[in-house]
Parts: sequence; structure tokens; C-alpha cells
Amino acid sequence: MRSIWTGSIGFGLVNIPVKLYSAVQDSRLDLDMLDKKDHSRIRFQRINEKTGKEVAWENIVKAYNYNDEYVVLDDSDFEDASPKKSKVIEITTFTATNEIDAVYFESPYFIAPDKSGAKAYELLRATLEKTGKVGVALFVLRSQEHLAVVRAKDDYLMLHRLRFAEEVREPDEISFPAKTAIPKKELDMAMKLVQQYTEPFDIAGYKDEYRKELLRIIKAKASGKRAKVKKMKVVTTKSTDLFDQLKASLGTGSKKRAS
Repeated sequence: MRSIWTGSIGFGLVNIPVKLYSAVQDSRLDLDMLDKKDHSRIRFQRINEKTGKEVAWENIVKAYNYNDEYVVLDDSDFEDASPKKSKVIEITTFTATNEIDAVYFESPYFIAPDKSGAKAYELLRATLEKTGKVGVALFVLRSQEHLAVVRAKDDYLMLHRLRFAEEVREPDEISFPAKTAIPKKELDMAMKLVQQYTEPFDIAGYKDEYRKELLRIIKAKASGKRAKVKKMKVVTTKSTDLFDQLKASLGTGSKKRAS
């Protein structure tokens, strides 16, 4: 696996040389876009808007439009904006994981130590594990500053990028329904339904079934056939009464997940 960032974690006066590795991969099918007329592949080109000619990657630079004038930036400019944060994930605060709302969590990464930092790495991992805390830090990745948490998982450390507060929208523009008084019998019945469906969370039990079915359809079409499609089954009750619907739901005794 190829690392995407090399630097260190700052833990008080302790400096731990580390590398970051992406902890996720895309499960979506890689679909190409074709011309509807002859199924030729669609190519995307980087075109100079003045000359109309294609520009090679090595001749492309990044720039910021400042007062209608482009200021071209190079790698050193990005690093000079914060030399320390470009090389150090400095933990400035420790907090409990449940203090951070799930809406802020973004991409996860594995943190691996260089050989010279193995002992300090284990010290941080064990400390986070014992205290039940996560370390909050700021660092620069791919010319952009990121808020992140460092946490212990099993026998290694992980980093999770977080969204900044200004990146999360407020729900002010959405009209939510006013709170409605719920009869106790309906609430009790709903709680029983939740209890019936409650079980330990096992991520391995959830599969990307849509990808699997789409691939099956693709293979069938490739052989000149049409795949048999599962008919959608919607289980309903004749009654429109909420209590009756909850009672009927309990009567099914089913814990199967929707597919």
C-alpha cells in the first residue's frame, strides 16, 4: 500500500515519525461514458481556452484569481503557508470521542510509524486506549488544511479527517414539522419494535448488494441475455392507524434487513 503523506505526530514534546495510508477504497463499479451513437469512449481533455489546444499535466499550474489577476502558486508556496502543519500532525487537545458529532467525520487513514518512532507510537496508542480519549490536531494535506482526530484502534492508530464547523450547513432553510404529542401506547409499541430489532452491530453483515446485482445484469447483457430481476416487495397493512401498523410490525417477528 502506498503512503499518501509523510511527516510526524507531535505529542507534547514527543515527535513520532509516521506515514498516512488511506483506510478506504471505492466499491463502485468503474463505468465508462460512451457516445450513444457508436459507443466510442468519451475523453476529457484539458484545453487552453485561448488556443483551443490540449495542455499536458506537466504544464499545468495552480493559481488564485486575486482582483481579476491570476497569482500562480507552486509547491513551496503551499508549504510556506504553514511549514509546521505541512510536516507535523500536532495534537493540541484531547477529548472524548462522543464529544464530536458524527456529522463532522470524514475520511479515515491508517497511521504507521517509522522504525525509529515505534516506541513513541505505542506510547501514544496505549495512552489513548487507556484514557478513552482522542487527540485533536490540525495539519496540511494536498495543499489544504484539515482538522483531524487521532485515535487508538486495536493495536494501531487511525486518523480521521473532520469537517470544520463552517463546512456543515445549518438546517434553518428547511421546514421541519412541529413537535407532535405522541400517545404513550404508540411510543411504548415503537420502543418494543426497536427492542425486537436491536442486535450488536456487525459491519461485515452489510454488503454492497446493489453493486453485486448490477454486475450480474452486466454479465447477462454481455452474453446477450436479460437477467431476471427481483420484484420489489413492499409489506404494508390495510390499516392507516399508526398503532395498528406498529402492532402488525411486531407480529412479523422478522429481523431481516431490507435489501
